[in-house]
Amino acid sequence: MLRGAAVAAAAPLVGGVLAGSASASPVSTGSGHGSAAGLGPNVLVFDPSMGDAAIQARVDAVFATQQSNQFGSERYALAFLPGTYKVDVNVGFYTHVLGLGQNPGDVVINGHVTVDAQWLEGNGTQNFWRTAENLTIVPPDGLERWAVAQAGPMRRVHIKGNMTLWPSPPGNQWSSGGFLADSVVDGQVESGSQQQWLSRNDTFGSWTGSNWNMVFVGVQGAPAQSFPTPPYTTVDRTPVVREKPFLTADRHGDYQVFVPALRRESTGTSWARGRAEGRSVPLSQFHVARPGDSVAAINLALALGKHLLITPGVYSLASPLRVVRPGTVVLGLGLATLRSTHGNTVMEVADVPGVSVAGVLFEAGSAHTPVLLRVGHGPSLFRHTTDPTALFDVYARIGGAVPGGADISVQIDSNDVICDNLWLWRADHGLDDTVGWAVNPAGTGIVVNGDHVTAYALAVEHYQNYEVLWQGEHGNTYFFQNEHPYDVPTQSAWRHGSTLGYAAYKVADRVRNHHAWGLGSYCFFNLNADIYTDRAYELPDTPGVVFTDLMTVCLNGAGGGGILHCVNNTGDPVQNGFGTYNMTSYSDGTGSV
Repeated sequence: MLRGAAVAAAAPLVGGVLAGSASASPVSTGSGHGSAAGLGPNVLVFDPSMGDAAIQARVDAVFATQQSNQFGSERYALAFLPGTYKVDVNVGFYTHVLGLGQNPGDVVINGHVTVDAQWLEGNGTQNFWRTAENLTIVPPDGLERWAVAQAGPMRRVHIKGNMTLWPSPPGNQWSSGGFLADSVVDGQVESGSQQQWLSRNDTFGSWTGSNWNMVFVGVQGAPAQSFPTPPYTTVDRTPVVREKPFLTADRHGDYQVFVPALRRESTGTSWARGRAEGRSVPLSQFHVARPGDSVAAINLALALGKHLLITPGVYSLASPLRVVRPGTVVLGLGLATLRSTHGNTVMEVADVPGVSVAGVLFEAGSAHTPVLLRVGHGPSLFRHTTDPTALFDVYARIGGAVPGGADISVQIDSNDVICDNLWLWRADHGLDDTVGWAVNPAGTGIVVNGDHVTAYALAVEHYQNYEVLWQGEHGNTYFFQNEHPYDVPTQSAWRHGSTLGYAAYKVADRVRNHHAWGLGSYCFFNLNADIYTDRAYELPDTPGVVFTDLMTVCLNGAGGGGILHCVNNTGDPVQNGFGTYNMTSYSDGTGSV
């Protein structure tokens, strides 16, 4: 929905430490008992012996800088060694809160881990780029608040109480998220004003609330299927998934990255019966990257068999990072940001099995980049059924922080890839001179050429062509969220042939098998130009292509313009004001309301 004004003020940093705050101890260099591994000054590692008051002061200092720092360059990871803490953690922009235990119960926060929206007068629709994982949270008042928008996932947490997903009063209390995975909420989850949400492999005491598009996949305690009244899409089992890799520390102070195992036809969390299945990779087997590292040095380490841990910061890259070996783990901390500066692809992943790319923001920093992230290279005959490559919490940004353009943000040529929480965003707001129809041009958010690709929580917004172009067979999407570009200057600038605009989600005409569940596409055209798109979804009329629970929304207020059809030439328009339209299914030329 309409985001509101951007707020991007930031406090300065001195030597990587918050100016005016208590010095935040960096992780020490070396290995062995009581030491970490040179993760840099913006990874703050806490242990209970530091004392709750000292920890609270450091956490508060980070939040003071990051609360409204929407387009700043500062990045932080707040890491808690196993133990119990009595602190309240407010989570601002580019802040990664993580427990370092093997299980969520190893790190207990007797307090809150909160995302709220008072920095924007209660408007939570801009609460992007933050995360929390691998914790047990025991809120003293019984209520955990996580009022996020896109790119604000929570994973692998145990909340001993209730949970609410919208901002606290005063203010308008809008919210537009979101993603919760591999987590337990003992009490009730209240969605409040959340427009849309995906819960995957969770366990809830109960759920209340709905707005436009609430999707549950493999969730124990999910509400029953009832779209559109209320708009719950419930899929009993998750067909195939791996959970995101995460950083751990053992009792000797040695660090590892745990890579969870593949699960099929699953419900509930990966840790319900104790330690999750998977493998631990010692941090000694990682190249630990810091801002300023050369692309050549990183690529050499990858070629020699190292995994890659990217510490918090913004990395300006003039040539691609190349992931070429099977099973490589690329793990970002603190919303690590990789920026293309010379029209180059940021990362190229070879057509090999078992790669994980997690917790990275890819950004266009030059006028024209053909592709930001590419998985595979051209058509592939290889299947990776037993060991698929997976993308977790992968984000793309065109404009907002810096001007730039990209034809395609993510291109997937390999087969069997899993996409788990992607937000691909052509900015609709940002710093001065970073947003405009010709300032941050972006064609397509994601192009899928591979077969048997599965996407959970696919959010793609404001691109100028087809926002999703799916050309592979046997694809599956569980939850899609979209906004058409706000800033279309004229109808002639946004049409192809006789077709007005572009579909948000296009399945190629030659595709014969594709399924999608829980889709929402919205329009808000803010230049008062009476802009229309003929349809939100475009797919071949064939029995094997099935969309289930799809909807459109017009948010133009008193203005003109809108979406003329839901899918192909079927479905009522939403136009000339506010309106919604729901369709329970579409296949082979027939839609059901």
